Amino acid sequence: MAVGNVTLNGEGQNTGVTAIIPKKNIFKEKLVAGVHVINGFAKPAGLVQIEELGTLEAPIILTNTLSVGNALTASVKYMLSKNPEIGRTTGTVNCPVLECNDMRLNDIRALHVKEEDVLKAIESAGSVVEEGAVGAGRGMRCHELKGGIGTASRIVNIGEDYTVGVLVLTNHAKYDELTIEGVNIKDYRDNLNNERTNCSKEKEQGSIIVIIATDIPLSSRQLKRVAKRAMSGISRTGANSGNGSGEVAVAFSTCNKILHDGGNFTEVKCLLDDKIDPVFNATIDAVHEAILSSMLHAESMVGYSGFKAESLRDILKEISLFENYLP
Repeated sequence: MAVGNVTLNGEGQNTGVTAIIPKKNIFKEKLVAGVHVINGFAKPAGLVQIEELGTLEAPIILTNTLSVGNALTASVKYMLSKNPEIGRTTGTVNCPVLECNDMRLNDIRALHVKEEDVLKAIESAGSVVEEGAVGAGRGMRCHELKGGIGTASRIVNIGEDYTVGVLVLTNHAKYDELTIEGVNIKDYRDNLNNERTNCSKEKEQGSIIVIIATDIPLSSRQLKRVAKRAMSGISRTGANSGNGSGEVAVAFSTCNKILHDGGNFTEVKCLLDDKIDPVFNATIDAVHEAILSSMLHAESMVGYSGFKAESLRDILKEISLFENYLP
């Protein structure tokens, strides 16, 4: 799997694109996948077919809410360039695009993300993944602090070692909810400074996108079950799922390949359900860590309108707490 980021940080710009490339030539060798929508206040593209067919056949693109259209067009053009038979001798292609709203820090109405930015993110994808305020995460906030792109992984032994990897785009939750290892960060900071800061009056209307990748052989039904566990990891930081929050999880396995021209039947190897608990636990742990990593790798930022998002890293340094977490 490879990940590419294009970050836009010019005048009025705090936005970008993150492209997740599960494998080369994914249209001809599709991967088994599952989707879970925790709360559907969101504007993604391509999830309906993944839900129906249980397969992934194109890169996953992350961007801001109003750039879904450009991202979808660019992803389709990329897939057409790699597969000349699409729309001619075979059917069309399902290109998933997921989004979060970065309007607090980015002038989202300016539609900064162009098709060429999406193509560049796809073509520049590699094995080294940047975290923090990069790519689609450039203008995102998490717990009203600076959020962005975060990653984490866990090794699961099921007779042999397998990996569960998670990438998140964090733009959700409230500051007064933020809890690390049982410590409410706002309350701890207020007590340390002998003050009581007011709670934000903002409604919970952010979003989080969770991408879960594994090499464990799982069916689409099982991958949907894995995706459902994302909420358990999200809630470990104290986050709730509000009316205006869009939380979406996509899970896929790189183990089974579904050939586009594979004849009448295919075989899918999958784990026995009564052996799946370690996969659930690894997913929950990795989602939790990835969320914190997205915040800890992001620096404080002042947005285009003067709105400031503090860095969790700076706050933990200030209050001398959990400094072992700092990257």
